[in-house]
Amino acid sequence: MSNNWDERYNTEEYIYGTAPNDFLQEHATDLLAPHEQAHVLCVADGEGRNSVYLTELGAHVCAMDISSVALKKAVKLAEQRGVSIQTEVVDLTQAELPKAHYDGIVAIFCHLPGSGRAHLYEQIAASLKPGGFFLLEGYTTAQLGRGTGGPDNADLMISKVELERAFKGYTIQVSQEIERDIHEGDRHNGRGAVCQFIARKPQQRQQSYQFSANRDKASHRMRYVEGSAATDGECTLCKGPLTSDD
Repeated sequence: MSNNWDERYNTEEYIYGTAPNDFLQEHATDLLAPHEQAHVLCVADGEGRNSVYLTELGAHVCAMDISSVALKKAVKLAEQRGVSIQTEVVDLTQAELPKAHYDGIVAIFCHLPGSGRAHLYEQIAASLKPGGFFLLEGYTTAQLGRGTGGPDNADLMISKVELERAFKGYTIQVSQEIERDIHEGDRHNGRGAVCQFIARKPQQRQQSYQFSANRDKASHRMRYVEGSAATDGECTLCKGPLTSDD
């Protein structure tokens, strides 16, 4: 597969550096802690700085990217650090990820067109195991014109609104748009406007059923109540009162 990214990565230099992303480094240990040996996917991982770092923490990691040139450099970096990673050349706008397969998925500066992001979010949601985490950092539209990193096309930028919508029902640990100093290789260097997001997929719910009589009709209706629902009649799915129509 030949593309512009192959041309960009075709240098001895690691253009985004070899150190992990700051946001990932801040949270990785806590996110991996619940898993004996987490199986993690790093999408758009480029030259491998993040996948290699997670492997050094004890995770089993697959790095995906559209550039075979970048992933060869990722393997080289892993060898230099004394670890090994899996790699896969993939167009993430069309990728079909395995179902309920990963304990965690990481996306650092993964900037796809809007329709491609929607597809990837769906794949990520399906590919995470119950209890699995999703961590993302990417530039927002406020980054446009700064010249410190990221694409120059608004359609490629990320917002907390779209992420919260795409992962509705997940336990959101971090969801914010902030400015921070970024020094990750020559391509991400300076003050940047970013979206940071961490969410966990819900554990498989214990289902229970309740019967309620409808006083206006000579019938009974069965309504689903999440196992963790409060006893005061509030549904944890919609955060509203249960009715005979639920």
